[in-house]
Amino acid sequence: MEDDTAGTARLGDAAADVLRRNDLGHLTVAAPELYPHQWSWDTAFIAIGLSHLSVSRAIIEMSSLLTAQWRRGMIPHIVFDTAPGYFPGPERWRTAVASDAPAGVRTSGICQPPVHSVAVARILDQARRRGGADRRAAEDFLTESIDGWLAWHRWLATSRDPEGSGLVEIHHSWESGMDNSPRWDAPYSRVDAGEMEPFTRNDTTHVTDAAERPTDAEYRRYIWLVDQMVAARYDEEAIRRTIDFRVADVFASALLALSSEILAELAAGAGRHRDARDMEEIAARFRSGVIAAVSPRSGLAQDRDLRTGAWLPTATIGGFAPLLCGGDAAVLRRQRELLLGPEWCGHPDLRHAVPPSTSPTSPEFRPRQYWRGPQWPVITWLFGWAARRRGDEALEGQLREESLRQLGDLRFAEYYEPFTGEALGSRWQSWTAAVTLDWLAS
Repeated sequence: MEDDTAGTARLGDAAADVLRRNDLGHLTVAAPELYPHQWSWDTAFIAIGLSHLSVSRAIIEMSSLLTAQWRRGMIPHIVFDTAPGYFPGPERWRTAVASDAPAGVRTSGICQPPVHSVAVARILDQARRRGGADRRAAEDFLTESIDGWLAWHRWLATSRDPEGSGLVEIHHSWESGMDNSPRWDAPYSRVDAGEMEPFTRNDTTHVTDAAERPTDAEYRRYIWLVDQMVAARYDEEAIRRTIDFRVADVFASALLALSSEILAELAAGAGRHRDARDMEEIAARFRSGVIAAVSPRSGLAQDRDLRTGAWLPTATIGGFAPLLCGGDAAVLRRQRELLLGPEWCGHPDLRHAVPPSTSPTSPEFRPRQYWRGPQWPVITWLFGWAARRRGDEALEGQLREESLRQLGDLRFAEYYEPFTGEALGSRWQSWTAAVTLDWLAS
């Protein structure tokens, strides 16, 4: 027991040290070399970790992100700080052409999954446990910021689901957060990048092996889509007409359902009952959309290529979207069995029994390549937290125990090789350290 306690203390101290070293005061960089700016969904997870160290610092993190919100409600996926050398930087995004881009802030022109209300709720929980000035600061923060979070959810529910399908439309795989997942292979196969302004990517210089990152061919398509959005001046209607990549993202839709449910609870607690009803309606719509996207054959939820109308039946972590947002009990039971079964966490060759980003039994599985196989601690935490919210303490406990074993290497890697447990991608990743602190506190 003493050894376990000492090991836990070392892990917690090391995770806290990562966050402190990556802290610029007004924001925490996602990683010190590969990601030297502020990323949208990283920020939410980072703030959850920071809330265990300082409620006031967690509030600053979320407030910093919200200052970059676009006028119609979008929260951009990158807020650029002063660090040079990142590509694509603000010079390529050219968001000044957009009519609703924020003044005086350099951002990208796309979004990422909406997990922010999870962070707001976690900060509020921590503050109320501590009481006093922390509680007052967190409750004031909710009052001051809630209109921004509500606008963000309403923008997603309208601009990214104009037909009311209950699925969030994305225009770039970066918006999913899972850049090169096999989920996007079929849509990208129809993206024919033409003449474009030349570029030099820098991401491969910050990893041990360039093969861990997306290929050059994939990256060329990524920049092609950025240039298409610039040409459309970031107008949503124009983008839908002209962009080569339009996909209904079932994972982002599940997160919108989950986060809207939480935001409804926050709004009701703040006396904003009409807003709470609006968020409940959004949650219900997207929860229904996610459940309707489940394949009866595989039991996994599917994305949809909106250019062709075809469903995209891939064996990736995105298929477990219902475990995040809830819904049909029979669907959830089958999903839980699949997640713990031999094609996923129960695969006999896994070093740690946490979800790989792609099933090891899939022909698209690549154990070292980004979202095509490696295990991501932040995703493990997300499924564990959602399980605990549903009352599935057994699943949450199993994921927590295995994840903490994986994180015991003290590398706080972006992702891990599922068979060997090797740390891959960026090291000292802020969101990895942050979820470590939350696991330890749970």
